[in-house]
This record gives sequence, structure tokens and C-alpha cells, in this order.
Amino acid sequence: MEKIQTAVRMVLSKYATFTGRASRSEFWWWVLAVFVTMLIVGAIDAILFGTGPEAGSPISFLVSLGLLVPNIAVGARRMHDIGKSGWWLLIAFIPIVGFFVLLYFYVQPSEPEPNAYGAPEPFPIQ
Repeated sequence: MEKIQTAVRMVLSKYATFTGRASRSEFWWWVLAVFVTMLIVGAIDAILFGTGPEAGSPISFLVSLGLLVPNIAVGARRMHDIGKSGWWLLIAFIPIVGFFVLLYFYVQPSEPEPNAYGAPEPFPIQ
């Protein structure tokens, strides 16, 4: 639980920071936190507004909107950590292939030495 809290604190403290680097641990703990958050918020939406095509999901929409910028920012910093430009995130717009290319990049180990995007920022809890 401490790792998730640390990742959430780190990412939200850099809410719209597209410079620097994000370690693999920071990125994946953040992804897990967002996934769990969206499951909980989706359940709350289902309880309050029902399910089906006519039911809306306003809470999920607002939470997703609030997390959009930090998700893009941590993705760009993750790309920097492996020595790639944050613009590589745009490959996600290529159907199917883009998802797998990004997934491949996301699981790559960090460059251990400083690169063009700065020195590595280790995740405080290993």
C-alpha cells in the first residue's frame, strides 16, 4: 500500500510536469492506482445512476478528466526514462499496433546513467 501511496504522491506532485524521468516502478504503481480508482468510481456510478445504455457515468467522466494530464505527463516522463521523446505517446493513435509498441516501451528498464532528459530519479521504495 505504501508503494501505491508514494507513486500517487510523486505523480500528482508533478501534475503537469512533462520534463524529467519517471522510473518503471513509479509508472506501474501509478497505473495500478488509477485502475483501482476507476473501478471504485465506476461502481459508485453504477450504484448512483444505474447501469445500461441510458445511465450516465458523470463521476467517472470527471475523475478521468482530472487524471488525463497526470497520465500523459507520467507517460512522457516514462518515455524520457528509456531515452525516447514524449512524443512517442502519439503512437497510441495507431489502432492495435500503437498499444503494443507503447506497452513494450513501458516495460523496458530505465537507462541507468543520465540521458538527454536528466539523471534517473529512483523510486524511493524498492
